[in-house]
Amino acid sequence: MSVLAVGLSHRTAPVALLERVAVSGDSLVKLLHDVHRSECVAEAMVVSTCNRVEIYADVHRFHSAVSGLSELLGTYADVPVEHLTPHLYVHYEDRAVSHLFSVTSGLESMVVGEGQILGQVRQALRLAQEEGTLGSTLNEVAQHALRVGKRVHTDTGIDHAGASLVGVGLELAERVLGPIQGKRALVVGAGSMSALSAATLARAGVTGIVIANRTYERAVRLAETVGGRPARLDDLPAELAQADIVISCTGGGNLVITPEMITGTGPLFLLDLALPHDIDPGVRALPGVTLIDLEAIQNSGLGSGTGPGTGTDGGDVVEAARRIVAEEVAGHLEVVRAARVTPTVVALRSKAAGVVEAELGRLVSRVPDMDQRVRDEVIQTMRRVVDKLLHEPTVRVKQLAASPSGDHYAEALRELFDLDPKMPEAVRQAGIDGSVRSSQMTRSSPATRRKGEL
Repeated sequence: MSVLAVGLSHRTAPVALLERVAVSGDSLVKLLHDVHRSECVAEAMVVSTCNRVEIYADVHRFHSAVSGLSELLGTYADVPVEHLTPHLYVHYEDRAVSHLFSVTSGLESMVVGEGQILGQVRQALRLAQEEGTLGSTLNEVAQHALRVGKRVHTDTGIDHAGASLVGVGLELAERVLGPIQGKRALVVGAGSMSALSAATLARAGVTGIVIANRTYERAVRLAETVGGRPARLDDLPAELAQADIVISCTGGGNLVITPEMITGTGPLFLLDLALPHDIDPGVRALPGVTLIDLEAIQNSGLGSGTGPGTGTDGGDVVEAARRIVAEEVAGHLEVVRAARVTPTVVALRSKAAGVVEAELGRLVSRVPDMDQRVRDEVIQTMRRVVDKLLHEPTVRVKQLAASPSGDHYAEALRELFDLDPKMPEAVRQAGIDGSVRSSQMTRSSPATRRKGEL
């Protein structure tokens, strides 16, 4: 089995296409299960955010899996797969692991270094665990990716190399409105992005923050954390008339703000962080209204690691983050490759244990009256000989397994010794540490010894 990643992001697809592919709620759960039921797929996880949709799967046939997952994404986006394919990227095995580590570290984000992706990957992992589409392979990769993301943020301070999407949006807001301290703000939605938006606004000195949400109780809870005021979605026209800044990120899939709702004279700055859009693009035609969405943020170059304000230190931080990712990928692959050879090593030691068992049985039947002390010495000597003979090749094959072509060494070992590493009996007989274990090594009664059962 091998890890496969198929997806599209702000780097490969226009926002309009991302909007059509983006999934959340029940649709996300359905996509997750559809992926899991796909031919060639054993495990599945889906990462869907405001600027990427990615499927991670543990597969046993590459081409069939890529074709099946691409068609699934096309079906959910209602886009012919031939129109979707040019925007898709495919990563396999080492590159798939490296991609997920980079994504979780914020290196692939629209705003480099943003920390929200850590929580989004964690949510994707948790959902896959809860829905039963995850196994040991993807679970280990995703858990390691989260550790890598934390390390990158802790060791490099990459968070400061690129602001969050909210921070970039507010920087654009200041270009339109001037200093935003003391301005009035409306946040539509009460999810994680909305909470980040409200907190960022509060830190920037924005006053009179209003939280509007479909579930009023959630609006109340978020408003309390930032010293704001809750509102219902039905109140949006009245709240829009009083706001200077509006940030909307419900992710509900339907427009929540339309031109007809805006009756004020402006200036009004609208920041749409939802995918699909929350705000009707038609509001741009209204006097005094500025609408910034994900596409506009992408085109601004702010926080991208190459745009204005990043500086040389930002570039150094990004390079440091990439080095950490490369180091962690190498470490992960070394462990995975070593684990792949373990069944072969266990099978080899099991076969050696079987040979010891058989030879000791023959010895007992031929020399039933052997002195117990001599018998014990013979048993221990045979054990030491086998252990010493197996020690070097098993250590070496584990070391060689860490190389890119490491599977070939395990395969050669299986061919030379005619091993079947899939036999459960091999694991049971060899024990956890793979050492030769033999019931012959314990003392037995004379009656049992006479039957040749040791």
